[in-house]
Amino acid sequence: MSDTATKWDAQLRKGSLELVVLAALAPGPRYGLALLNHLHQFDTMQITEGTLYPLLDRLKRDGVISANWQQQGDERPRKYYALTTEGQQRLTDLGARWRQSVADIEALLQQAA
Repeated sequence: MSDTATKWDAQLRKGSLELVVLAALAPGPRYGLALLNHLHQFDTMQITEGTLYPLLDRLKRDGVISANWQQQGDERPRKYYALTTEGQQRLTDLGARWRQSVADIEALLQQAA
């Protein structure tokens, strides 16, 4: 990957990570490492635990996600994160802004061609 692409991916992640995490939690609760592994399935979402967990803490403080500890069998307890009602609304709002941004960029790229 070129240096330009690497820099672009980093900037894109910075601007979209909240939306991405909310979207990844929309199907249902996930514990932190499962969420990180899910995001790593996507080329442009290669983030670290040091990026994810502070964001999860901030989203929890903002009231858009909840967190609770669960233990299954003999495994150690895991903290599961889930969207709140406010989180669902923020996902809807940010998703709409994302789609508008993509449409605007596409229109500009078509004009440039």
